[in-house]
Amino acid sequence: MSFRDHDKKTFVADTCNDFTARRITKRDFMRKMALAGIGFSAFGSAMLGGGRPNRGTLGFGVEEARAQDTDMLKWLADVGKPYAGTKIRYTSEATPPTIVANQLVAGEFTKATGIEVEVEIVPLEQVLAKATQDVQGQLGTYDVYYLDQSWMATFAQDVIDPREYYDQNKALAMPNFDWDDFSKPLVDGIAMYNGKQCGIPFDIPIFILMYRKDLFDKHNIALPTDLDAYLKAVQALTEAEKGNGIFGTACQAKSGHYSLECDWTFALWGHGGSIFNKDKKFVGNDERGIAGLKFYQELVKNSPPSATTWTWDGQGQALTQGQAAMAITWGEDFPGFDANDSKVKGLFEALPAPKEVPGRRATADCGFNEIPAVGHQGGSTISLSQYSKNKEAAWLFMQWVCSKDVMARVSTLGGGASPMRNSSFTDPRVKAKAVVGPGTTRHFEAIKYTIDNQMGSEPDMPIWADLSNNDIPVELGKLLTGQDYGGDAKACLDAIAHIVDGKVKDAGL
Repeated sequence: MSFRDHDKKTFVADTCNDFTARRITKRDFMRKMALAGIGFSAFGSAMLGGGRPNRGTLGFGVEEARAQDTDMLKWLADVGKPYAGTKIRYTSEATPPTIVANQLVAGEFTKATGIEVEVEIVPLEQVLAKATQDVQGQLGTYDVYYLDQSWMATFAQDVIDPREYYDQNKALAMPNFDWDDFSKPLVDGIAMYNGKQCGIPFDIPIFILMYRKDLFDKHNIALPTDLDAYLKAVQALTEAEKGNGIFGTACQAKSGHYSLECDWTFALWGHGGSIFNKDKKFVGNDERGIAGLKFYQELVKNSPPSATTWTWDGQGQALTQGQAAMAITWGEDFPGFDANDSKVKGLFEALPAPKEVPGRRATADCGFNEIPAVGHQGGSTISLSQYSKNKEAAWLFMQWVCSKDVMARVSTLGGGASPMRNSSFTDPRVKAKAVVGPGTTRHFEAIKYTIDNQMGSEPDMPIWADLSNNDIPVELGKLLTGQDYGGDAKACLDAIAHIVDGKVKDAGL
């Protein structure tokens, strides 16, 4: 490790610890991370300072899920004998797969192998701090890392390619692990860096369409297939149901919050726009970008008045309480609609998000690896440390937690956790949950289609966390709350262009 790289990692770890201790603000933290070249993914950046909310029925029926792959457990018991008594450590934020795996590991993996697993669940900035300190000193304190997709460039040299490790260690290779079963768009979009696979996909929040079938039937409204039809349906439902306290949609439009940037991005991409062009200039203020923001302004007008104070929490609660007819948002909200305390239990259905109008901008015409599509995503991997002193034991754990059997059960227990494996979507245990009730998987068909066909990704650049959490949603919030721009979408986007292009230039990108 060069002195420069060592110095950078010291800066990153110290900054993370300063933020945890609240010695610096989130805005200052983001800007310092950008200076260090550390980015955060779409979803992950908003989880700083605490875990994300648990949707639906996280951990529901763990005991019911003890039906296991007995052949796999027999293999683990045999191959794990030399490592009995070993302790491995894994640090992660509170993702649904991590929480459920933590509930299952002692009674299954440890029981079979004798390998103890300490799962340390902390806020995302501490995940970054701990991983950074570990690789800086090549300590091997942690054997397995949780890595936000935007950290791949930072940690690529510090983790082991799992495909190569599997092929080179045949005695430890789990039979029928089936690498091709992992969704290729997820592997390519989340786990790869410069041709190296840096981990195994482990979590994928993603946007889908969720709607009240009873209200569509009541007013004889056709299901929208594109965003033009979506807006017309939203407006019609507001007109028909506003007197009953129900609006056409609900937005996550809190001024200055990353949730607003998420909503804006799907509207921008959905109108054929992009954030950057291939020359790395902000083009969210071109004709398509302006159309996207005007569309979003209409969505806000057709949301409950409090929508400009809501993040995804407020949006999800509004939908669960029956205040809105539909939304394009995080699929992991869906199980909450079927929870026993929901006011809309059994009323919501799920579909892939409506098609873009007039169509998507080609990825080749965008900058910083941006992928414009309505299915806004943010994902993560589980990765094996290059410096682990217990690689073999850690590798057995990774194969177990990412196996077909465990991944399928995580999908039925994980509070809306979307499957990483194609087989999970067809697993009988997963399909059996595709009914109204706690832990439902009724939305998984829409999730699968979106992953395969509509997955959108934000720019991959070190200053994106700062831009997406601070500058962009602050200016959008001024427009939506009437603090500035006089309702003029173009004026707002021109101001954002000035800010963004200036910061990209200052960062030397």
